[in-house]
Amino acid sequence: MGRRLCLLLIALILSLGCNNQEKISHIDSNNWSKRYTTLPKNDTLIKGSSYLSIYSSIYDGTEKTLHHLTATASMRNVSVSDSIYIMKASYYDTGGNLIRTYFDQPIFLKPLETIEIVIDQDDKFGGTGANFVFEWAVNSDLHEPIFEAVMISTTGQQGISFTTRGVKL
Repeated sequence: MGRRLCLLLIALILSLGCNNQEKISHIDSNNWSKRYTTLPKNDTLIKGSSYLSIYSSIYDGTEKTLHHLTATASMRNVSVSDSIYIMKASYYDTGGNLIRTYFDQPIFLKPLETIEIVIDQDDKFGGTGANFVFEWAVNSDLHEPIFEAVMISTTGQQGISFTTRGVKL
C-alpha cells in the first residue's frame, strides 16, 4: 500500500508540473506600473515617435525554414541630467498588425537609464518583420531617446546575434 501511495504521489507531482504554461514574452505589468508618471503641467516637452525593427524569426537556409530568436528592445535615455518619458510601446507583426501594447501611459527613465522589453525565443507572433513603435517626450531635442534591439539565438555550438537601431518617425 505504501508503494502504491508513493507512486500515486509522484504521478500527481509530475502531472501538476506538466500543467505549468510558460508565459510568452513575460513582462510583469507591475514593472511598468511602478514607472507610471504624469507629464509636467507646463507641457513644453518635445514629442515624437520612433520605429524599431525586431526580428523574432529569420530565414535559415531557405524561406521555408525559420530560426527563432530572442529579441531585447532597449529604451535608452542619453541625457546626463534630464528624465525622459516614453508614452507608449506597441509591438506589431510582419503584416503590421498590433500584437500587444506593453504600456500606454507615460513612464519615465532617469538620466542615463536603460529599460528593456524582451521578446522570448518561443514568442513567434512577430515573425520576420516585427517592429515596435514608441511614443516619447523629452525636454530637449538634443537628448532624444535611443531605441536599439539585440537579437540572439544559440543552438548547440552555433550562435547568431545582430542589432538594429530605431529611426525617428
